[in-house]
Amino acid sequence: MDINKIIGRVQNILLTPKTEWPVIANEPATVADLYKNYIAIVAAIPIIAQFIKGSLIGYGAFGITVRTPIGSGLVAAVIGYALSLGVVYLMSLIIDALAPNFGGQKNQVQALKVAAYAWTASWIAGIGVIVPWLGWLIALAGFAYAIYLMFIGLPETMKCPPEKSAGYTAVSVILGIVLSWIVAIVVGGIAGTGALMNAASFNGSADSVTIDKDSPLGKLGAWSKKMESAGKQMEAAQKSGDADAQSKAMGAIVGAALGGGDAVEALAPDQLKPFVPETLAGLKRSDFSAERSGAMGLQVSTAQATYSGDDGKSLHLEVTDTGSAKGLMGIASWAAVQNDRETDHGYEKTYKQDGRLVHEEWNNQDKHGEFSIVLGNRFTVKVSGNADSIDQLKAAVASLNLAGLEALKAHGVKNG
Repeated sequence: MDINKIIGRVQNILLTPKTEWPVIANEPATVADLYKNYIAIVAAIPIIAQFIKGSLIGYGAFGITVRTPIGSGLVAAVIGYALSLGVVYLMSLIIDALAPNFGGQKNQVQALKVAAYAWTASWIAGIGVIVPWLGWLIALAGFAYAIYLMFIGLPETMKCPPEKSAGYTAVSVILGIVLSWIVAIVVGGIAGTGALMNAASFNGSADSVTIDKDSPLGKLGAWSKKMESAGKQMEAAQKSGDADAQSKAMGAIVGAALGGGDAVEALAPDQLKPFVPETLAGLKRSDFSAERSGAMGLQVSTAQATYSGDDGKSLHLEVTDTGSAKGLMGIASWAAVQNDRETDHGYEKTYKQDGRLVHEEWNNQDKHGEFSIVLGNRFTVKVSGNADSIDQLKAAVASLNLAGLEALKAHGVKNG
């Protein structure tokens, strides 16, 4: 196991995938080598991050932090890790089995390369779970980029015609989602799931077919080019031996990966304060806090407040500037993932409305819910608490100066 080689491979597959896939395809390898020298190490990253978040940092809201007991967290981590290693292999079997259907050549080792190296983006994005309120967006962005990596990698590894890569990717990804859900069910101890899926259809291929620049795949392609440019800058800096140039190049990579190619400074806490009013839905503000913090290259500003009434009702407002992660927010929005789940007690759904990503939850039993919206692919606004209906939470969000906040989406952005 060579850590430097692993880091180099991760960097290359994320930053320069079009030149890295031919290298990967021509490398001699065995299933054992791929697991020992790459999969076993990189696949552990999201598992470790989840353990740190769940058992050490904890999940917090309304001043309460909940942590999974260390023992339970370790058990879940071990099970999750073992299952994730198994899922990679099962995914490779699926990719291998599907190859003839899309004009490709069956090859188990090459199929495992696809499963492992394409999924690198999702594994690395798993670190994001540590960042408050952004974990699911970062994970979604990693998943979206993993799809793009598979799309451009299949023609090189499985020798399928480029024009058939889109369909090959779509079917493989859908089956991969099923496998991931199975892992989540086992690790989380959930009894069952009732999910319906529709295959996504893409209109394009790596080089021979024109991809709509405004489509999710087109957006990912543009993002990849910025990543590739930043990667070349880092390569040149490493060859020069100039520490200052290497530092600047690393900054360019972070900017490309997180900010979509731009250097972004999150708003100062006092700039968010005007968007947290004295009253909300007829309730008076009882507390307020604002802060700007950074973790793993992510700079985030958050302002939050609690609103209370004499009748015991309370609402919690949270306004977040994702700052340097706006690029990931944009990719999450481009992915346009929709979710609609109902239970005996309420519902949860995610959808796009007027170009904005929206999430809402409601529990009929305790009359509690939350409504959140993403503005300008950068700001999130969430209101949660007790109400007569979800419509009251929606109205509370609508009463805020959303247009004014969204107008600040270019604030602090410097082209990279």
